[in-house]
Amino acid sequence: MFDKKEAIRYIRDTVKRVQVVNTTKGVAIAQEAECAFSLGQRLKGLLGRSSLTAKQGMVLKPCSSIHTFFMRFSIDVLFLDKNMQVIKAIQNMPPNRLGPMVWGSKLAIELPAGQIGQTKTQVGDRVEFQ
Repeated sequence: MFDKKEAIRYIRDTVKRVQVVNTTKGVAIAQEAECAFSLGQRLKGLLGRSSLTAKQGMVLKPCSSIHTFFMRFSIDVLFLDKNMQVIKAIQNMPPNRLGPMVWGSKLAIELPAGQIGQTKTQVGDRVEFQ
């Protein structure tokens, strides 16, 4: 049996990809979202990639602000609070931009541009990782 700190460490070390599901709408937002929980993983983020497929995404935790400096493509971004509820949705954020500081955000999910609109995800929706 793990204590809380050991459980968090175990999850950080072993979970590499998750499916992100909008439980309010009953739709998968990302089927293969890469988890970036360490400082190094979050700093690297999507840098060096030429795109994301419709199935891909990246979960950044902790995260209350993102940027797209040095990226080659636009992205959609969801910011979630501690209850896994969407508190901010940014669609089609172009490269070389600084996003807003989202107070109360505990994590962000970066997605291919257009994914928020395609899945009809909006502020107030609940999200779950599987």
